[in-house]
Amino acid sequence: METLKTILYFSIFRYPLRIEEIHSYTNYASVADTEKELQQLIADKILIKVDDFYVYGSDLDSVIKRLRGNMYAGRALKIAQKKAKFIAKFPFVKAIGVSGSLSKGYYDHESDIDFFVITEPNKLWLCRTFLMLYKKMFLLNSRKFFCINYFISTSHLEIEEKNRFTATEMKTLIPMQGKTVFEDFYQKNRWVNDYFNKFSPNLSSVPNFKKPLVTRSVEFVFGNPIGNLADNVFKTITLKKWRAKFSMMNEEDFKIALKSTKNISKHHPSHFQKKVILDLNNRIDEVGHNFNINLAKEHV
Repeated sequence: METLKTILYFSIFRYPLRIEEIHSYTNYASVADTEKELQQLIADKILIKVDDFYVYGSDLDSVIKRLRGNMYAGRALKIAQKKAKFIAKFPFVKAIGVSGSLSKGYYDHESDIDFFVITEPNKLWLCRTFLMLYKKMFLLNSRKFFCINYFISTSHLEIEEKNRFTATEMKTLIPMQGKTVFEDFYQKNRWVNDYFNKFSPNLSSVPNFKKPLVTRSVEFVFGNPIGNLADNVFKTITLKKWRAKFSMMNEEDFKIALKSTKNISKHHPSHFQKKVILDLNNRIDEVGHNFNINLAKEHV
């Protein structure tokens, strides 16, 4: 029942899928196998088909919601491309991608444009500070089109949390700048194929980039032990601030949602990853109870 788990996952976001999309998340060799399973799920009244979309339950409005979000996503993606080119000019940035809802082709008035940033080793927190200062000073701390909440460095490209949520984020990530770095990134994360064996990122249109003179000058000034020291200082200050601000969060959740190491910076205080996995497992229980279908639960 690989198709059902995929549909249950995206139903959390009220985002129904077409058969080609569903098939890409399965390990079936033929789309005919996917279609056969979908037809059985419809016959069992677990799914309904609305136009080209397969819907869990009776959430018919989700189709309209998706189509509207797809339309707005086209416009937002053009903004994201411009922002990614701009972010690439910052010191110690090595690659930029778009994640979140926009990477899945959806955008609405409540959405942000989420950027995934890969930095030079030992300069992650320095790079993050430069970008955050720009956001606070020139964007009045607005994250609508400039949400930078996930950084990793080129010395730690493998994503540590390996689950359906992170695999889906990897599969849908849209690389924007830094082709060579993303080639290494995907090579280090081949574990995604354990979830989706048809995962094959297309980097043909992703450019590498050159830094402007002013950026290279800043990198030269901080490209030494002084820069490494500054990086450690900014990491310490940020972590101290987060621990004070999110003191009610237990240590286990903090270490995942607000991971702060030399090579990783995550700022996901709502711990969306955990919420999604728990919601998916609740839906798996629901299907098991209502239709006597046993699906393996997912882990955070």
